Amino acid sequence: MSDLRDVPERDGVPAATVPSPSRRELLRLGGGLVAASAFGLSFGAGSAAAAVPATKRFSLTEPSHDLFRHAKLHDARVQQSFTFDVVNRRLFVAQLKSGSPDDSGDLCITQLDFSGNKLGHMYLLGFGHGVSIGAQPVGADTYLWTEVDVNSNARGTRLARFRWNNGATLSRTSPALAKHQPIPGATEMTCAIDPVNNRMAIRYLTASGRRYGIYNVADIAAGVYDEPLSDVPHPTGLGTFQGYALYGSYVYQLTGNPYGPDNPNPGNSYVSSVDVNTGALVQRAFTRAGSTLTFREPEGMGIYRTAAGEVRLFLGFASGVAGDRRSNLFYKNVLI
Repeated sequence: MSDLRDVPERDGVPAATVPSPSRRELLRLGGGLVAASAFGLSFGAGSAAAAVPATKRFSLTEPSHDLFRHAKLHDARVQQSFTFDVVNRRLFVAQLKSGSPDDSGDLCITQLDFSGNKLGHMYLLGFGHGVSIGAQPVGADTYLWTEVDVNSNARGTRLARFRWNNGATLSRTSPALAKHQPIPGATEMTCAIDPVNNRMAIRYLTASGRRYGIYNVADIAAGVYDEPLSDVPHPTGLGTFQGYALYGSYVYQLTGNPYGPDNPNPGNSYVSSVDVNTGALVQRAFTRAGSTLTFREPEGMGIYRTAAGEVRLFLGFASGVAGDRRSNLFYKNVLI
């Protein structure tokens, strides 16, 4: 399969920047964060020490490039998230299953090639909303990570790991699933995988609020939950949350709403970066990626590394009309 194409589309609005006794308890009781009063944002306490080695971050004001537009998924509803297997060069997109109630937790996963052509699908019943999914290569196989065990808010309460099996349907009680509950008391849980550094961000909700925990993928797969690399509060006040990705020492967030009478073109879609060692908001930038799309709802983020070694931050947008929603992927590739 060929590497991803470069067709530039310029983002037009400058970013705003902000200066940059279990292990989990130590992390959560760490130092304070940088204030971000310019945005009216609120943050809690960050981690006590930098457990994730500092890395470069994506410049969010650089141009976005097309991977593809108007790709048809197996079902007709909007995409929710996507992920890449960077070893086997595979792409998977999650959406709610057509014909199922919104609160059922039923998902459809479509495998696409890098031109947007459909290669296969799976159905997952009783899993969650598909807010974020991850891919873990194991030899020639891909194992997917998703939320599972849907709650009354249509969100998953645990993580599930299973092998991609084209055409299969899995229920939440399937023996093919390996389930994980790394954060006790969490009532919502999703994950995103950094495929370059083999780390996992777990976005979770407990009675004390929403947070990001950063782990080694191998630890979570092995059931080792008490060795988070970092654990920081989830920033608030950024807009409607639509997806996240982890690369190096930063979590990236996508926010915004679909076009409509109250949100006309160019919309209100923003990309933000958060330091996983401190919880500080580092950059927030308006994006015009896919600005000419019909409907255009931000949906999902992902990380990909090309065969040549270039790392890319992907942004997803749903487009099209009700009953025929389409998938659109764009990326940024400048690290600073």
